[in-house]
Amino acid sequence: MANLNGREGCCVVSTMLTPDERMRVDAVGTGLYQAQHRNQVCELIADVRDHRTKAIIISLQCYEESRQQRLVKTICEVPQIPTIVLLSTVSNRTPSALVQLGKEGIRCVIDVRSAYGWQNLREYLSKEFTLSIERYAVAKLEKYINEVTPESWTFLKTVFQMSENVASVRLLAKSLEILPSTLMSRFFRAGLPAPKRYLAMARLVRAARLFENRGFSVANVANHLEYSSPQSFGRHVRTVMGVTAGQFRQKYSGAEMMEMFDRDLVMPYVRTLAEFNPLSYGLRVRKLGE
Repeated sequence: MANLNGREGCCVVSTMLTPDERMRVDAVGTGLYQAQHRNQVCELIADVRDHRTKAIIISLQCYEESRQQRLVKTICEVPQIPTIVLLSTVSNRTPSALVQLGKEGIRCVIDVRSAYGWQNLREYLSKEFTLSIERYAVAKLEKYINEVTPESWTFLKTVFQMSENVASVRLLAKSLEILPSTLMSRFFRAGLPAPKRYLAMARLVRAARLFENRGFSVANVANHLEYSSPQSFGRHVRTVMGVTAGQFRQKYSGAEMMEMFDRDLVMPYVRTLAEFNPLSYGLRVRKLGE
């Protein structure tokens, strides 16, 4: 999975849509994804099974006309691929079709009968594509799951599974139910990089992944990751990587940044992490009501 994108730096999505919906999906996806439109169910199923797509977009109208249970069953077997059903028209069959899709496991239906709905589609897929790098990151780290302690694994996994805007050790420690000072002290005594370093690199893995979408500017990425400003994001990139935000965009992909995270922060410290229990003993943050 070294290349997370399709041609021209965009994620590939597979569709089964009406002609009008195809034009709108193409227009709204400019710079974010490249749609490959399919006419046959077998083509969509092949895209899913061969990992040629990052998302599936199905027209409710097409589903109503064909009742493609085989397609829906295949999609639901691969939950890591987001599936979106578009509601562009309403008929007498629409309520029952929506109920059936819900029973079959489809959870995202976007009403695109207005311009606002098409914007919702773009925002939803943007979020899903960001999450894809987080799932990818955790999968890359799973090779260490039997080599490090359960607590070390929990820490590494949490760094990527937390919200993308989490950048402080305080919030990380709160999620791990440990005092920030205790967490930092234990990493220091073990001779490991500081927790803040892990957070900073994880955030840049996400940033590099977003930059793979050629339609995203530095301001877009900074806003998406909730930096206070594009300038703040630029300072963070320069402090951690020693390059400008523009140079960072040109030089690193999400996969390459994940390789750097592994190479610099995990691989050299596997022996230490095999005995390290950062969450045990000491004071814990008390939960509300305890």
